[in-house]
Amino acid sequence: QVQLVESGGGLVQVGDSLRLSCAASGRTIYSYGMGWFRQAPGKEREFVAGLTWRGSGTYYADPVKGRFDISRDNAKNTVSLQMNSLKPEDTAVYYCAARKWATAVADETRYDYWGQGTQVTVSS
Repeated sequence: QVQLVESGGGLVQVGDSLRLSCAASGRTIYSYGMGWFRQAPGKEREFVAGLTWRGSGTYYADPVKGRFDISRDNAKNTVSLQMNSLKPEDTAVYYCAARKWATAVADETRYDYWGQGTQVTVSS
């Protein structure tokens, strides 16, 4: 079993930056594909960014391309999401997810482990 704990959320202003972290425990996530998802009030959860096990492949949803950066530190068993130029529409609960395959995909049903989420609120 893998436990994931997100941190780094908060209340920020438009244009600010935030860095979310996802700490894994229980086992190493070295060989796992990782993803970040988000869920805004009244909306379904959506894919934000994904990362392959070596970090060589990164994938982003169109709304965050060029603003968000996903990375991993396998030595620390963590995954991060650097969010820049934040907009009010980025307001959501952000979730970290892991899948027992090396690739990262946008389909949330293909992830095996989830964190509890961290709230990000962007105020205008």
